[in-house]
Amino acid sequence: MDKETYEKKLQAQLDQWQAEIDKLQAQAREATAEMQGKYQDQIRDLRARRDEMEAEYRKIEAASAEAWQDFKTGADKAWDEMASAMKSAWSRFG
Repeated sequence: MDKETYEKKLQAQLDQWQAEIDKLQAQAREATAEMQGKYQDQIRDLRARRDEMEAEYRKIEAASAEAWQDFKTGADKAWDEMASAMKSAWSRFG
């Protein structure tokens, strides 16, 4: 996969994760007071992970065509962690 394709893949996934976080936020507004706290904890965690993933994306975006592969490992790790956290959130609240 080339740099441009990888960047597009990351950006599309970041957008999707943001939409899913927004859906959880909407569900939280409809939840009981007790559940709202649990939602908010999960949403804070997901936002932090998404921000980490976006930081990795920005490193790749700024890297040269030759150097971007150096950042791919970190981005892949952040991607996997975010995907796992998102899956866990949806199994819990979805």
